[in-house]
Amino acid sequence: MRRPEVATPVVTRYEQPWLHDLAVCVDGNVTALSAPSGQIDGSGAQGVFIDDRRILSTLTVLVGGVEAVALSTSGSGAGCDFLGYARHLGDPGADPTVEVHRSRLLGDGAVRETVRVTSRAAKTVVTSLVLRHSGDGAPIASVKAGHAPVSSLPGSADRAHTRWADDWHAVTMTFDPPPATLLAPTAAVPGEATYSIEVPPGGSTTVTIEVSAQRLRRSNFDAGPGSSQVSWQDVSVRAADHRLQPCVTSSLDDLQHLLLTDPGDPRDVFAAAGTPWYLTLFGRDSLWAARMMLPLGTELAAGTLRTLARRQGTRVDHERAESPGKIPHEVRRAPYGDPGSHLALPPVYFGTIDATPLWITLLRDAWRWGMAPAEVGALLPQLHAAVRWLTQDSAPDDDGLLKYLDETGSGLANQGWKDSGDSIRWRDGRVAEAPIALVEAQGYAIEAALAAAEIFEAFGQDGAAEAQGWASELEKRVRERFWVRSGEDRYLGIAIDGGGRTVDGVASNMGHLLGTGALEAAEVRSVVGRLTSPEMLGPYGIRTFAGDNHGFNPMGYHTGSIWTHDTAICAWGLAREGYRDEASRVARALLSSSAAFDHRWPELYGGFGETTRPAPYPASCHPQAWSAASAAVLLSVALGFRPDAPAGRLELHPAKPATFGAMTVDGLFFAGRRFGVRTDEDGVTVVDGPADLDIVVV
Repeated sequence: MRRPEVATPVVTRYEQPWLHDLAVCVDGNVTALSAPSGQIDGSGAQGVFIDDRRILSTLTVLVGGVEAVALSTSGSGAGCDFLGYARHLGDPGADPTVEVHRSRLLGDGAVRETVRVTSRAAKTVVTSLVLRHSGDGAPIASVKAGHAPVSSLPGSADRAHTRWADDWHAVTMTFDPPPATLLAPTAAVPGEATYSIEVPPGGSTTVTIEVSAQRLRRSNFDAGPGSSQVSWQDVSVRAADHRLQPCVTSSLDDLQHLLLTDPGDPRDVFAAAGTPWYLTLFGRDSLWAARMMLPLGTELAAGTLRTLARRQGTRVDHERAESPGKIPHEVRRAPYGDPGSHLALPPVYFGTIDATPLWITLLRDAWRWGMAPAEVGALLPQLHAAVRWLTQDSAPDDDGLLKYLDETGSGLANQGWKDSGDSIRWRDGRVAEAPIALVEAQGYAIEAALAAAEIFEAFGQDGAAEAQGWASELEKRVRERFWVRSGEDRYLGIAIDGGGRTVDGVASNMGHLLGTGALEAAEVRSVVGRLTSPEMLGPYGIRTFAGDNHGFNPMGYHTGSIWTHDTAICAWGLAREGYRDEASRVARALLSSSAAFDHRWPELYGGFGETTRPAPYPASCHPQAWSAASAAVLLSVALGFRPDAPAGRLELHPAKPATFGAMTVDGLFFAGRRFGVRTDEDGVTVVDGPADLDIVVV
């Protein structure tokens, strides 16, 4: 008897596009991603994005009907350059003679690209130049999920322009000079600008295009580019370790072009988290980036503090994970939904356990570095509200620990910086059950409460004693609840799970407690030993999850990879605790990774220990704000800043021997005044600055 046929269900699988081999440039709310050749063909994440919409999905150049053969790609910040050759044109032989150079520059909310064809051939090259172009208007979430539309937006054309529109923008592409023929894009076929060109020997033909987008409607967060409002152009670094200078220069360039202005007050700037997925305000990311950058000025910190304070929680709203006094996790122009998962976030989302204590600590640190007392004073109401949330609402039950639980089923399951669903694990590889109390969140909270007490005392505010007492009680709870004993070994577990058990996974989270005041001397030694063990510290940084855990994966997002900012924070914590040699060792490992990525750190990379180069994590954002800002942390580790602007004094505790060899740094700022330093290979340091600036080398 023949069995009845059963239809096999069709399962559609969407995969997040990989980014590691794309050329990326960014300026504020505009970012462009292309193949290394410069071609944008709409595949994966390629395209030009403005305000989280892909306004341009195709921009391909054909010379004589053929794509140029890519030779080199360079770029950082807002610009990228591409060199290729039309090998089928010009002189015969091994040497190519017809260059195709593309220069892409972002600025003023637009993309300007110059295509130049240059001939080195013996005779005039007569050929065609065709620029194919279209836009699909895809939301960034759909692109990230691998679920972008397959059709383009139909448009119109006149002599020198093509136009189309999505639900947020009217897009215009301008050609200079006007092409011989210009066809508008349709839903099925890209637009096409065609030129007939003649290039004499040694000559060039140039075409410039500009792509701009006009917003068709307002949103709750129309942030614009902020790169012109803060500049680190005058920062200069020279060191015996020649990798340091290009790392710092490239990182500062990237970070400057990740800056956005607050639509609530465009004078305030903050760092967008990263491109392309997170090109907007993220509480935790933006706060850490600003904190890392304090030795180079307080403008970014002040703008970040005020931008987040304007959006501080005022009510209880479970859909937004909002509570009075809480600092938001992310703010976007529109709801964010991932078609490939349950995730569906409102435009303003508060699902973060750590942004509020990090906001408090940044306010204290910015004040110590020289943020004007009047600016600090203006934020005292928000500080009181944040402290009330921290001390009264962050612990939902009577064990007194900061913890989180997504109550909607459509928000983030994990709400610390390791926010992937499988990041909080037991040593045997099991995923911990919610609600979760992260170890680093407790450390952030202890430091934040002590920081608030400092400000309250200095500004004559009530609440200092209560904040100090609360911090002392939380410190005791951490000591009682988070330490794990394994044979003769004792270490900090990653979290407390929903059953009140200490999750014993060995992870980098423990390194974030260094320097917070949460640990006693013996406990610090234990954390230092674990962080610098071979299972955690590799040649390129500290792994997020130790190699001797079950479930370790060197390419796992939070389960064995290396995150740039995570390693930087651990290095800084080691230095703050006085472990100068260990801090220098970690900082040098991090710098080693920078060279492998052309001095443009990605969000994260593979946590392998045996490779000669760090492996890229394919879906990693680059540039990423707290990765770029980690370059400033390298300077903090080397020089050991201890600022106290209210007392008018800055101490330097430089590493001895010097972390990066003899080094000269200029463009540092303390109390609004510029200074520089010089160190020799032994760490002996001299300060170059105004005579009335009290900077002491200890």
